[in-house]
Amino acid sequence: MAGDRPHEFALIRRYFAPLASDPGALGLTDDAATLTPSPGCELVLTKDLLAADVHFFSHDPAEAIAAKALRVNLSDLAAKGARPRGYLLGLALPQDWTAEWLEAFCAGLARDQASFGITLLGGDTIASGGKLLLSVTAIGEVPVGLAVRRNGARAGDLIYVTGTLGDSALGVRLRYEPDLAARLGLDAACTDYLLDRYLLPQPRCGLADAVLAHASAAMDISDGLTGDGGHMAAASGVDLHIDIDAIPLSPAAQAVLARDPARLATCLGGGDDYELLVAVPADRAGLLEADARAAGVALACIGKAVSAEASTGVLRYFRKGASFPLAGDGGFRHF
Repeated sequence: MAGDRPHEFALIRRYFAPLASDPGALGLTDDAATLTPSPGCELVLTKDLLAADVHFFSHDPAEAIAAKALRVNLSDLAAKGARPRGYLLGLALPQDWTAEWLEAFCAGLARDQASFGITLLGGDTIASGGKLLLSVTAIGEVPVGLAVRRNGARAGDLIYVTGTLGDSALGVRLRYEPDLAARLGLDAACTDYLLDRYLLPQPRCGLADAVLAHASAAMDISDGLTGDGGHMAAASGVDLHIDIDAIPLSPAAQAVLARDPARLATCLGGGDDYELLVAVPADRAGLLEADARAAGVALACIGKAVSAEASTGVLRYFRKGASFPLAGDGGFRHF
């Protein structure tokens, strides 16, 4: 009930101050925090804004919404080779929020803070006047001048991705089409796996050190391999030649494609993977693979960078050496 809700400052003390363990946050008792980088390091900052029924469903568990908001930013930090330090949270609550919902939301943040070694530094909470909106600004650090960019891929580099692609894009289709699992003949295990991959992305923070040590370019795959691979190619001025058959797909995604091969475009362009796309010089590829094994992060080589045929690089798909035009989704777009 609205009458049971604490006012703004009591809300901060009750729910958010326990998450702010960094001394620079001052227990969220001031208007700003301070953060000093480790010696020889510089800060890396990234922000994602998430809206109910755009990036998650309004009725998703509060813990999962909190975790997703934090994890999509941690994925960006990992792609830079950055170690997480802290984050700022902007939260616009709908009119029907409850204390129970906010308790669960903060519990989700607390669990991920402990898992990923990050702490709340500050933020703001308001009434949205509509649906739930939240924004996380994540802050990490890397040695000065060594942040890995998307524009460093060079001809001859090998192209890698972590994890499996397409699961989240298929999971969201299952949410929008409740009868789709039955139409595709998916069993409960496959269905639950795809739904979970959409609900809870897995940022590859364990690979950040290896990215920093070996990669010439990297970015997280939030808008699909088709879209984000195209961004890396264009920024780097090289073409990315991707072997369709080398792209890692989960058993659940393979089961979907066995029934409906046309959904490959959704897998590669639908977005929300939050895996890493990494370009690495060929002579360092073995070191990257060894570090990934040691970190327990699945890694697959899916292609190579070659000299661009035009002034701006593009991503091209191939199968058995022949060009493989992929009809359909060209990457997630926010507008």
